[in-house]
Amino acid sequence: MADLKLSNTICYVTNKDKQAAFTYYPILAIGAGESGIALGCRLKEKLGCDQFRIFERQSGIGGTWWSNRYPGVACDIAAIFYSFSFAPNPKWTSMFPEGPEILEYLQCVCDKYQLNDKIQFNTDVTEIRWREDEELWDVHLTHLAPGLGDLSFTERQKRVKEQGPESVYLTQEVVKAKIVVSAAGGLVEPNEFPNSIAGREQFEGKVFHSARWDYEVDLNEKDVVVVGTGCSAIQFVPRLTKSPFNAKSVTQVMRSPPWVVPEIIPPFGKEKWEKWTPALFERIPLLARTCRLMLFLICELDFMLFFRDTAYHRKARKEVESRLMRHMKKTAPEKYHEILSPNYSLGCKRRIIDYGWLNCLNNPKIKLTTQPLTSLQPRGAILGPGRNYPDPKDVASKVSTDQVQIPADVVILANGFELTTWLHPLKVRGKGGALMQDVWNERGGPQAYMGATMDGFPNFFMIFGPNTATGHSSVILASENMIEYSLRFIRHILSGDVRTVEVKKDAEMAWTRKMQEKLQETVYNSGGCLNWYKAASGWNATTYP
Repeated sequence: MADLKLSNTICYVTNKDKQAAFTYYPILAIGAGESGIALGCRLKEKLGCDQFRIFERQSGIGGTWWSNRYPGVACDIAAIFYSFSFAPNPKWTSMFPEGPEILEYLQCVCDKYQLNDKIQFNTDVTEIRWREDEELWDVHLTHLAPGLGDLSFTERQKRVKEQGPESVYLTQEVVKAKIVVSAAGGLVEPNEFPNSIAGREQFEGKVFHSARWDYEVDLNEKDVVVVGTGCSAIQFVPRLTKSPFNAKSVTQVMRSPPWVVPEIIPPFGKEKWEKWTPALFERIPLLARTCRLMLFLICELDFMLFFRDTAYHRKARKEVESRLMRHMKKTAPEKYHEILSPNYSLGCKRRIIDYGWLNCLNNPKIKLTTQPLTSLQPRGAILGPGRNYPDPKDVASKVSTDQVQIPADVVILANGFELTTWLHPLKVRGKGGALMQDVWNERGGPQAYMGATMDGFPNFFMIFGPNTATGHSSVILASENMIEYSLRFIRHILSGDVRTVEVKKDAEMAWTRKMQEKLQETVYNSGGCLNWYKAASGWNATTYP
C-alpha cells in the first residue's frame, strides 16, 4: 500500500482478501462539464499526465449544457470569450450560440485532446473520505442505470421510493485516489417545487423544471404557467406561443423584476458578424485573440464602473439604469411598466439580455404577473391573494392583490438551482472524518482558500469553488484560473516533491474574512435585492469581490 502514495499509474490492486481489491487512480476528477474537460486537457498538455479518470453522473459531457436543453437555451457571454483559451473555436455561427452548438464545441475539444476514454458516465461520486494512514482518498462510486444520472437528486430519490433502489442503482464501488479534484458545476441541481404552492397532488397536468425540459409534453393549445423570470425563462418564454409549441396561453409568475439589457449587437451587425468572422478568425488567429482580449477588458471595465458600492459607482449605475428603463418602457406594454421597474441597484442580480422577452409581452397570449402562485387545482391555478411586487404595503401601487383563478394544463418551473449548498449531495470527509459541510457551517458558510482548497482536506481541489464566480465575466475564464492554480500543486505531488498539499487554517480563515469584508463593498451584497449569490443568512459564497 505504501507504494501507492508515490505511484503515478492507474492500477488494479488485489490481495488475498478479494473484497479489499480496488482500483487506484493518481488523479480522480468529479464532473465532465466544462471545468472537468478543461482539467483533463491541461493535465495532458501542461503536465504530460494521462493517468486520470473523470467520473460523470450524467450520460454525456457538458454539465449544465447537457442538462439544460430548454427551447432557446443559449450563452449570454460572447462565445469567443465563453470558450477555452487553449482551444479557440473560430467557427462559432453567432456571437451568442445556442446550447447544442456549445455542446458540439465541448465534444470537439474532448476529441482533440483524446479525453473520451478518460470519462466514465452514469457514475455518481457520493462520498470521498481521506485515509490518514494511507494518505489517499477513498472514493465511493455508485453506478447508475444508463440515463438516470440525468435526473436530479430529488427525482432519483423519488424513483427509488416508488420503484426500489434497483431501478436506479446498479452497483457500488470504492476506489482510491492520491488527488481528488471536484469539477462539479452549479447550474445542474434544479430547485424543487416550492412548498408554498399547495395542491400539487391534485393537479392533473404536467409539472417539470426548465433544466429537465420534457419534450414529450405537448404544449399545443395548452394553458401554460411559468414560474420565474431569470435567464432561462427569458429565453424560452417568447418561443412557447410559436411553432412548434403553439401554447394557447402563457402566464409568467415573477417575484421581482430583473434589469433587462437591450440585445447586444456585434460590430458591423449580426448578419455580417455571422457571415465573415468564422473565415476571418480561422485565417487570422491573432484577430480572434484580440477580440477575446477586448471582450475581457470590456467586462473588467464594466465591473470597475458599476459593481462597487461607492458614491461614484452608484451615480454611474443610475445613469445606466435610466437608459435601461427607457428601453423597457419603449418595448414592453405600458400595463407592465410598474412591475418591470426594479427597486434595487443594477448588478445586484444577474442582468438579463433581452432577445425578445420584453417585446413578447405585447403578445395577448402572454401575461406577466407578480401575484404569487398559491395553489394548483385539477386543471387550473390560483394567483394571490396579494402580490410579490411592488410591496403589498405600497398603497399607491395600482397592481392588483385580488385572488384570481386561471386555467393551467402545464406548469414549468424556472425557479433556479440549488447553489448555496456547495458540493451537494457529495459528502467530503477530511482529517478525523470531518465533514466539509459541517466545517463550513461552523465557520459561517461555504469557503475555500483561493476558492480551491480547505484546511483539513489534503490533496483535494475545487474548480470553480466558493467565491470564484464574477457575475460579470466568463465562467470559463474563472475555471481556467482555478485549474492553473491547482496544477501548481498537483505537479509537485505527482513529481514526488511532496506527498500531500494542504492550506493552513489561519491562511484559509484570513482569506475568507477578506472575501466577506470586500463583498460588503459590492453591489452583490448592498444592492437591496434578494439574489442567488447569498444564502438566507447573508453569507455570500458565490461571487468574487
